[in-house]
Amino acid sequence: VDAGAKVLITDRERVDRIGDRLSALNIPGLVIRAEGELPAGCDHLADVVTPGAPMPAVDVATDDDATILFTSGTTGVPKGAVSTNRAVLSGLFAFACRTTVEAIRWAPDTPPDPATTPAPVPPCFILTVPLFHVTGCVPVMLGSVATGAKLVMMHKWDPLRALQLIDREKVTNFVGVPTMSHDLISHPDFEKYDTSSLKNVGGGGAPMAPELVRKIEGSFEGKASPQLGYGLTETNGYGPGNTGPDYMEKPSSTGRVVPIMQVKIVDPNDSEQPNGEVGEVCLAGPMLIRGYWNRPEATAETIRNGWLHTGDLGYLDDEGFLYVVDRIKDMVLRGGENVYCSEVEAAIFEYEGIHEVAVFGLPHDRLGEEVVAAVHPTPGTSIDLDELSAFLAERIAPFKIPSQWYIREEPLPRGATGKILKREIRDRILDGNF
Repeated sequence: VDAGAKVLITDRERVDRIGDRLSALNIPGLVIRAEGELPAGCDHLADVVTPGAPMPAVDVATDDDATILFTSGTTGVPKGAVSTNRAVLSGLFAFACRTTVEAIRWAPDTPPDPATTPAPVPPCFILTVPLFHVTGCVPVMLGSVATGAKLVMMHKWDPLRALQLIDREKVTNFVGVPTMSHDLISHPDFEKYDTSSLKNVGGGGAPMAPELVRKIEGSFEGKASPQLGYGLTETNGYGPGNTGPDYMEKPSSTGRVVPIMQVKIVDPNDSEQPNGEVGEVCLAGPMLIRGYWNRPEATAETIRNGWLHTGDLGYLDDEGFLYVVDRIKDMVLRGGENVYCSEVEAAIFEYEGIHEVAVFGLPHDRLGEEVVAAVHPTPGTSIDLDELSAFLAERIAPFKIPSQWYIREEPLPRGATGKILKREIRDRILDGNF
């Protein structure tokens, strides 16, 4: 096992899937939320850990390893990103710094009168993503613990259940991937629940289409602000963030370069690019991982001279705002022209009736690659492809318009973090079973 795990802490659902393999790997299992007999080598956590019992004393140094969080693997094999205590805490303090800067920037010129202004709803986050990925573990869970904020934990993503919890628990901050925000505001029962407590709706993990930004702004009585964070597993989730009036003015940006983190754009020769020129996004700061678990070659390739090479293509504008245009591996090279899939997806999202979309490249004999789109329409709607193509012709260059469309009544496949699995869709199309 690549992780070198010594024990597995899991729940009933997962131990039923993999329990028989644990004994072969010689890894004991501790199971929560389970009744009845367990597979050989597994015990109920409650039978092993006594509530309130003292934990063994351990000396912990600042630069000791603290976490191994595996990347989502949507563009390749997942890698274990190793963070030290310093890196995790630097990420948390950096989030606090960024939040403070934003609060100062957007504070009203005249403080509200406490005699006439209702008391603010206490901060409350809802955990919509798994704790084994960085967003759930660091910004949401550890961030809530560090600040004393209330945390509502979902067992798994369900938009209706999320609406019920937002209403009941008065959630103020919704953090997830853009597909989750879209699921929330497009749910048929959205208007039945009180979402007025929400102040921020957004997250990260993928670019948010400008049309979705506008929909969020108009869906919560003007009280909830759309937000987007550009953070990676390798940065403990921290990075440029876009929120408030900035986001409405620049909905295509992932936000302004932030305190405690350096950002630069480089060409394939690692030469720094001027503002406005597209290149690879590189990040540096104390919140970076020290490397990948048991993957020295990947570490050396990704972290060079203190800079994390993200594999994302982007550019900086003259005001210091970062624009991420695509993954290097996702960019389609069509007849010598670069096609950024996120740009095409954003244009498609503007068309009425689009619930999910994934744009990617497929092999083409003459062009090298052709642009292809998989679409899941909003339930109850149908898509006229001729009309959609004409709609896109008014917004993007002709060579960027998909030449093949795959319309699915079922939702597009997603990974554990909610990201659409383009590689799986592409492979299934090539295999003829999509």
